[in-house]
Amino acid sequence: MSDFGPPRNTWPRPPACLRCGDLDRPPAGARVAVAGLVLVRQRPGTAKGVIFVTLEDETGICNVVVWRKMYEKFRRAVISGRCLKITGRIQREAGVTHLIAEHVDDISHMLDDLLRGDPAGAPV
Repeated sequence: MSDFGPPRNTWPRPPACLRCGDLDRPPAGARVAVAGLVLVRQRPGTAKGVIFVTLEDETGICNVVVWRKMYEKFRRAVISGRCLKITGRIQREAGVTHLIAEHVDDISHMLDDLLRGDPAGAPV
């Protein structure tokens, strides 16, 4: 173990998550889960209550669309989560891939596990 945390292969990882860099593999409409750091949250005034979240993992970024109904259900996680696990359906339009959120989990506690060097991590 180095001074910068546990070796990469022992980092806690949310179970059954697809890497952002692999989002081009599943077909449109496939239900997948991704996890990553929240880079951006956007709520444009013209979006009728839709929230756009950009997640990043070690392989790339994922654009997430959180419709108003899902936002109301998972408001706390969407607003305050530093690291999120999002389960939803793949949407492809004009060469852009989005994940339409169906479930949002705040997994920010996993970041704390990394800082502590806890190789076991906490289950999601």
